[in-house]
Amino acid sequence: MADAAAPARRLKPPVGEGVAAAPVKLSAPVQAMRRLGLLRDIDLALHLPLRYEDETRLQPIGTLRDGEAGQVEGLVVDCRVEQRSRRQLLVRLQDDSGELLLRFLHFYPSNQKQMAVGQRLRVRGEARAGFFGREMVHPVVKGVAEGAPLPAALTPVYPSSAQLPQAYLRKAVVSALGRAPLAEVLPPDAPPAGMPSLREALQLLHHPPPGTPLAALEDRSHPAWQRLKWEELLAQQLSQLQAQAGRARLRAPALAPRAGGLRDRLLGVLPFALTAAQRRVVAEIAADLARAQPMNRLLQGDVGSGKTVVAALSAAAAIDAGWQCALMAPTEILAEQHFRKLVDWLQPQGITVAWLTGSRKGKGRTQMLAQVASGEAMLVVGTHAVIQHDVAFHRLGLAIVDEQHRFGVAQRLALRQKLEAQAPGAGPPQARHTPLGGDPRERGAGGSHFEPHLLMMSATPIPRTLAMTYFADLDVSTIDELPPGRTPVLTKVFADTRRSDVVQRIREEVARGRQVYWVCPLVEESEHLDLQNATATHAELGAALPGAMVGLLHGRMPAAEKAAVMSLFTQGQMQVLVATTVIEVGVDVPNASLMVIEHAERFGLAQLHQLRGRVGRGAVASVCVLLYTTPLSDTGKARLKAMAETTDGFEIARRDLDIRGPGEFLGARQSGDALLRFADLAKDDQLLQHARALAPRLLAGHPAAAQAQVERWLAGRSEFLKA
Repeated sequence: MADAAAPARRLKPPVGEGVAAAPVKLSAPVQAMRRLGLLRDIDLALHLPLRYEDETRLQPIGTLRDGEAGQVEGLVVDCRVEQRSRRQLLVRLQDDSGELLLRFLHFYPSNQKQMAVGQRLRVRGEARAGFFGREMVHPVVKGVAEGAPLPAALTPVYPSSAQLPQAYLRKAVVSALGRAPLAEVLPPDAPPAGMPSLREALQLLHHPPPGTPLAALEDRSHPAWQRLKWEELLAQQLSQLQAQAGRARLRAPALAPRAGGLRDRLLGVLPFALTAAQRRVVAEIAADLARAQPMNRLLQGDVGSGKTVVAALSAAAAIDAGWQCALMAPTEILAEQHFRKLVDWLQPQGITVAWLTGSRKGKGRTQMLAQVASGEAMLVVGTHAVIQHDVAFHRLGLAIVDEQHRFGVAQRLALRQKLEAQAPGAGPPQARHTPLGGDPRERGAGGSHFEPHLLMMSATPIPRTLAMTYFADLDVSTIDELPPGRTPVLTKVFADTRRSDVVQRIREEVARGRQVYWVCPLVEESEHLDLQNATATHAELGAALPGAMVGLLHGRMPAAEKAAVMSLFTQGQMQVLVATTVIEVGVDVPNASLMVIEHAERFGLAQLHQLRGRVGRGAVASVCVLLYTTPLSDTGKARLKAMAETTDGFEIARRDLDIRGPGEFLGARQSGDALLRFADLAKDDQLLQHARALAPRLLAGHPAAAQAQVERWLAGRSEFLKA
C-alpha cells in the first residue's frame, strides 16, 4: 500500500521551489499528451487502447486471403516509382511461398530507401486481388533483420492525435505502468469474486498475450475490463456519499409551515386542485424544509405536470417563516412565465416578487436590488442574473433552480459555490459578501453559517440507474401524473418534401381559431449548414397565410421585442409563431394546437419532447409534426421513432440515455470530462449494485482506503459529479 499513498508522479517534474527557471519549450508529443490530460503516471496507466493489432504471428505470403488482414515477412525484389493515373511507389516482396505487391499512393524518398531491393521487411495490412496479383495498399511496414523476434503480446492502438505518434505513446505507457501507484488500496474481500488485481487488469489490457479473446476485450466483458469498471463505479459512489455526509454537517434554517399561514392561504385561492402526485411531493419538500439541514432535492416531472405550483408552495413555506426565496431559470422567457404566475398567486397575499434578468438595467434594476437587499422583496425570480456579484439577499432561505441541467456543468458548479456557507471567522461581516448565502450574521448550530435549502426542478426525468449513479447525494421527488383535462399529443413524422401539406394544415388550424408554433434550428441562413432558417420560414409563412399574423421569435432579439411578440401570441392576437428553441420550456398557450419542428433530426430527444410539450396544454386535440431531411443517421432515426411511439417523458428519458450516454444526457460534455470513462450504465448494472452496496461499508470501516480510491480515480473531477 506504500506506493498507493505516494505523491502522484508527473511526466515533467516541476522546478524546485524558489528556483527561477527559464520557460521550458516542450516537445510536440509532450504538449499533445498534456492536451489529452495525460499528466501523471496513473493517467497513462488508465489510458486504455481503442483496439489491438496482432503482430505476434507471421504467415506465408501464399496463404493470404483477399479481404483479410495478415502479417508477412520477405525480401524486396523490386522497388520502382511509376506514373499511371497518378504517381505511385510499387514494391514487390517475396518469400518462399510467393510474391506480394505493396502499393503506396503517398510516399517520400525515405520510403524508397527503406524499401530498397534486398531489404527485409515485415508488412501488415489487408490483402486484396490486384491486376498484377495479390497486393496491399499502404500497409504498415517495418524493416527487420532475419530472425527478428515477434512481439509476445498484441500491439495496442491508443486514442491519440496527429502530434502524438503511437510508438511514442506506447513507450510512455510502458514506462508509466512500471511507476504508477497501482498497489491494492481496498480490503482483499472488497472486489467481486473472480476479478484480477488492478495491476494485473491494466497489464493485460495494455498488452494482451496471444490467445486472449479479442471479442471480450472489444465488448469490455473480459474480467480485466470488469475490474476497471467496478473500481470506477465504486470511486464514484464513495464520492457521492462523501458529498452527502459533508452536506449533512451543514446547517440551514428550519422552515416549518404554520397552520393558516401563507402556504395554506395560497392553496385556498388556487383555481385548481392539486393532483395526488403534487400533494405527495409538496409533503416531501415540506418535511425537508422543516429540518435544520439544507435540503438538496430534485423535483422531476413530465412536461406540463405542474412543477411551478409546487415551487410556489415551497417558496410560500420559506416566506412564511421570514426567509427569502430565489427562483432561477435558464431563459428570460421561462423566467418571465414563472414570474407572471407567481405574481398572480402571491401578490394578492401581500408578497413582493422581484424580477431580475441580465437585460434589466438602470434605475429599475437598482431599485430591485435595494428591495432584495432590504428583504422587502421576499421572492426573487430571474435568470442567472440572480447569482451575479451585485445581488445581495437579506435572508435567503430557499433557492429554486428550474431546468437545472440547462445551465451546464460550469454554471451549476458556480451556483453550488454561491450557495456554500462562508467559513466562520473569514473577516468582518461587511467583507463577507454572500450573494446567495443569506445574512452573514445568521448563525447555525456550532457557529456555522446557515446555508439555503436547494430545490432543483427538471422536466427531463432521470432514469433510475442514472439517478443511482450520478445523484446518490440527491433526494428525488417525482410528479408522475398529469393534471386532468390534458389531451395526449399525436406525433407525426414527415419528410420535408411534404412541407406544402403541413402549410395547408396550418391554414386549417388558423381557420378554426387555433394557434401554431413552427420551430427552426437556425435564426438566419448559414454557409455551413443547409437548414431551413427562422427568418426565411417567417417570410414564407407570412406569404402563404395572408390573413394571419405570423410572428418571429429568437434569442438575438432585444428583450422588449421578445416580450412584445410573446404577449401577442399568448393573448391570441398572433396566430402563428416562428421561433427557435427559445420557446423550448415554459411557454404556456392552451389554444396552441399544432407544433411543427423543422429539421427534427438535428434536435436532441429531450429537446424534441420539451418542444412537443408546448401544445396539448388545454382540452384541444393537438398534433406535433416532425419534419426531417434525408439521409437520416441511425441516431436521427432512433430519436424520431421514439417520439412517434411514446409521449411518456420517463420512457423518452430512458431512450435518450441509451442513445446519447450519461455524459451528454446530463450536460456534462461542457466540462470536457466524461462522467464515466469505462463503465456503461446500460450493461453494468450488476457492477453498480455491488459498488453501491459496498461504498457505505467501506466509508464506515475503511475510511482511508475509501479516500485513496476516490483520489486515484477522480482526482479533481469529483466536483463535476455533484453539479
